[in-house]
Amino acid sequence: MTNLLEASTDSPVASARTWTHPEPTNDSASGKREVRRSTGTIRVVDVIRAVGCAAASVGLTAWLFVFAFPLQGALGFVVLAYLIFLALFTVLTAFDENGPAVRDRVISVIVQSLAFLMLLALAVVVIYTVSRGLVALPHLNFFTQDMSNAGPLDPVTRGGVLHAVAGTLIMITIALAISIPLGVTTAVFLSEFPGRYSRFVRTVVEAMTALPSIVAGLFIYATVIVFLGFNRSGFAASLAITVMMLPIIIRSADVVLRLVPGNLKEASRALGASTWRTVWHVTLPTARSGLTTAVILGTARGIGETSPVLLTAGATTYLNLNPLVGPMTSLPLTAFTFVKSPEPSMIARGFGTAAVLMALVVILFAIARLIGGRGPGQLTSRQRRTRARKSQEDSYRYLSRDAQATTSVRKSRSPQLPPVPPSR
Repeated sequence: MTNLLEASTDSPVASARTWTHPEPTNDSASGKREVRRSTGTIRVVDVIRAVGCAAASVGLTAWLFVFAFPLQGALGFVVLAYLIFLALFTVLTAFDENGPAVRDRVISVIVQSLAFLMLLALAVVVIYTVSRGLVALPHLNFFTQDMSNAGPLDPVTRGGVLHAVAGTLIMITIALAISIPLGVTTAVFLSEFPGRYSRFVRTVVEAMTALPSIVAGLFIYATVIVFLGFNRSGFAASLAITVMMLPIIIRSADVVLRLVPGNLKEASRALGASTWRTVWHVTLPTARSGLTTAVILGTARGIGETSPVLLTAGATTYLNLNPLVGPMTSLPLTAFTFVKSPEPSMIARGFGTAAVLMALVVILFAIARLIGGRGPGQLTSRQRRTRARKSQEDSYRYLSRDAQATTSVRKSRSPQLPPVPPSR
């Protein structure tokens, strides 16, 4: 009997039944302290290492340019210093990290360097433009007058860019009024009604995104001005700008609309809503922020065009608020006209015009973000008050309906008395 028990104990089944998990090791009991791993993308050690490598790369590059090799040029100095910085940073990181971590840190440094380079280029452009335009920007007449009574030799205290600001606002407003409904509708067609025709339209739209601006201006000039007989005007320039904006808006809006979850559309249609009601109440509100971005991209493409405006609207020095009659100019065209002049005052006006254009673009983008930057389901205070008022009205209506139903039930349950015969 004892032998049988020992044999059964030595069997794999018995050993599997009697096996227990090992006790977890306690690092504090063994004297080892657990090191908490940082989940941040930028560590203090990485910053110190990057600063040290940058200083060492600059010093080593200066030594190579001055003493070791007969090298010259600021661009070559920057490129060589950056390559040496990457090599030093890789070597120092390899002392403390393994292979994947080293590659991750190096790629992070490269990506952040490119982002810093883009921000630096933008800052240089803005600072240089504003600094060159400070000669004309402090004067109030630069914003309240046109150039009808000022010439190239006049000082910056005479004349301004009011006509260009008004022309830009009128042109871009007409272009947006045409391109936003047409572009969003086309994007809805491409995303909601797939087929051969939608694929053909998408191909044409993708091809038009690379359309040169001069071709759009020549198209409107040949069709609207030459063939139809219209004069050069701000409306013709708005049509040319619309041709440039439409492909950007359609392509961006199509991508955004295709990102809307399909279960939202299925839920709407399961409740009995039609396709267009689903698009209007589900798809477009969900993609509102992305559609705003699409409109902003199209506006950025159209507001800076010069050649279409020159071909279709001409150039003028006086204020014209009628987009259907007479020539009209824009801020980019006015800046180009000012800068190509050899006079210092006109060059200062050109850089001031460019600064005004940048400020106008920032203001328009901020307004667009305020209008359509809310996410799906986020309501304004007015919409929240309207929703609360409608909910209160619905509750009153439900209560009155329940009261009427209760009254009718009571009347039906009350005993019916026989009619009293008339007295003789």
